[in-house]
Formats: sequence, structure tokens, C-alpha cells
Amino acid sequence: MTGFEDQIVALQSYLLKFARLQLRNDAWAEDAVSETVLAALAKPQAFGNRSQLKTWLVGILKHKVIDALRHHSREISTSPISDDNATDPMDYIAFKADGHFQEAPADWGNPEQDISSRQFFEVLEACATQLPAVQGRLFLMREWLELSSEEICKELQLTPTNLYVQLHRARLRLRACLELNWFAKTEV
Repeated sequence: MTGFEDQIVALQSYLLKFARLQLRNDAWAEDAVSETVLAALAKPQAFGNRSQLKTWLVGILKHKVIDALRHHSREISTSPISDDNATDPMDYIAFKADGHFQEAPADWGNPEQDISSRQFFEVLEACATQLPAVQGRLFLMREWLELSSEEICKELQLTPTNLYVQLHRARLRLRACLELNWFAKTEV
């Protein structure tokens, strides 16, 4: 193997983790990663060292994930999205009748500094995996795959209102998880 191939093989586990987060199906994720690796190996000249190899591969993988979502859309339940069994996010963050927080959110310190921390992204990823499957999928499609709301609604046959409600719930859950697992102040 060449150095380029070795680097791609070294990144496969990261790509698989990324794909599993997006697709929430091991077989689909493995297929998407395999297609990504094959595409990268078929045209190594397309890389051109204009970015990091990892960034380039994730860019390819995003397209493969979108293709997989489209291809497998018939295998996914097309019934209206509902998380009846899920805990209401308002249980995590309680509001007063006037709309203000009953308890102020945790101090988030310096988010710009934290965003560059690898540990922060590990906690964010762990929090994203804890989202209910439907909310996690919608959140990842919107925020990580950067699909437009219109594309997501069309792909999953959702109303824009339902999409926004689900995204709002996902963000509330992520916020609660991050406050608990990252921004919580440790007592000395």
C-alpha cells in the first residue's frame, strides 16, 4: 500500500463512527464508508492536498450518507414522526408560565475556546448518540449534513412545522446533555 492508502485505512474507523451517527444503521454506515474509500482510491488526484485528508474524506462521506438516506428512505417508517415514548424535553429544562427559565442555564464559560477542544466534540458526539433515533437523525441531517429544511421535509415526508418541533426538541436535549456533561461546574 502507498502512504495515501495507509492514511485512508487509518481514518476508516473515524469515518465509520461518523456514518453510524448519521445513519443509525451499521450496515448502511459500512456501505457508505466502503463507497467513500473506493471513491477516494479511484481518484486520489482529486484530493490535491487542498485540505486535510480527513476533511476531504468526510466531504465525500457526507454525499454517500445523503445517497444512502435517499436510497433507503422506503425502508424507514413513513408514518408521522412521533416520540410518544420519549421524555418531554421540557422535563429537562423547566420554564415558568411567563416563558423564563425556572432555573438559569449553566454558565457556558468560553464557548469559542471550548469549540476547539477535542474533548468537547467527544462529549457532543456522545450527547448526539443519546438523542431519540428520529430526533438524532433529523438533527444530524440538518446540522452536520447541512441539508436544507426543504430537502429534509421532502425526503422524509414531514411538514416544516413537525421538522422544526423535532429539531427544537433535539436541541433542548443536546443543551441539557452538554450542560450536564460538559458545562457543569465541578465543586472543589
